[in-house]
Amino acid sequence: MEQNVKVADASVNRMGAFNWSHVAFAACAAAAIVLPFVAQNFLIFQLTMAIIYAIAILGLTLLTGFCGQFSLGHGAFYAIGAYTAAILMGQAGFGYYAAIPTAGFVCLLAGLLFALPALRLQGIYLALATFALAIAVPQLLRWKPLSPWTGGVQGVSIDKPDAPFGLPINSDQWFYFVTLAIAALLYLFAINLMRSRSGRAILSIRENPIAARSVGVNVPLYKGITFGLSALYTGIAGALGAIAVQFVAPDSFPFSLSIALFVGLVVGGADSIGGSLIGGLFVLFAPNVASHVTKGLEGASYGLILILMIFLMPSGCAGLIRTLTRRLSPTTDK
Repeated sequence: MEQNVKVADASVNRMGAFNWSHVAFAACAAAAIVLPFVAQNFLIFQLTMAIIYAIAILGLTLLTGFCGQFSLGHGAFYAIGAYTAAILMGQAGFGYYAAIPTAGFVCLLAGLLFALPALRLQGIYLALATFALAIAVPQLLRWKPLSPWTGGVQGVSIDKPDAPFGLPINSDQWFYFVTLAIAALLYLFAINLMRSRSGRAILSIRENPIAARSVGVNVPLYKGITFGLSALYTGIAGALGAIAVQFVAPDSFPFSLSIALFVGLVVGGADSIGGSLIGGLFVLFAPNVASHVTKGLEGASYGLILILMIFLMPSGCAGLIRTLTRRLSPTTDK
């Protein structure tokens, strides 16, 4: 009888924790929906960009956090997605609803093509190859034979779409909701992917490629697919970023963009899907916070913030949240 009571108490505790997580998610979703109606346009633009960076970091999470393949070149795929959307909308007459998935598909193909030779490399050698990609792409965008499409150093301007059906919201609010909806779909796909058999295969490659191969996992195939999916996510983020900013130019995609995405991955939590949201917020707002802390020494302040975060949260913000949740959750006797 006593054992049954303990089992029942444990079940109630688990149900309570489960319900609280759903309540927290519902509260965040409600805040995300209501916020554009009470915030100023500039803050709406900033939040849109934070979500966009989170999508790009989520792509990097699939590749680095779950598959164990390091990349320092995802700024290149961000640039390819941005330019694809800008060219399709500015010169080919595409609507944003067609240009965004097309940009993602182009980056998927680019990622798969790059993966064919690059994924023969491991560790720092793969990171060096992706570094070369991040350096080369902005230079190619300046190449004169491509300037009729890319605009050369002048770049390409595009218009932000207005709200359809006469909705009483401005273009910033509408595009925020478009970005939020796309992010929700991409996050849902990533969650389902990592819970599937393919997701378990990807995780096994991160843990031990030799062991994964020994149990029948096609390691090169899964590495290539993961790299392509990661590029797709980043390309969609680039397309959304181009529309949000309404301008693309080669100088908009320096190597520091790839580093910023990698920093967001580490800060949010490399092995956490939800942590990419925290990483996106960090990438956007941390430099602004650093500039307000010390005028003229923004780089030093930013570096100090990073050092403190890595020291206090070695597994990222998501890891800290998991630790606190375990410590605060009620314990049960077996």
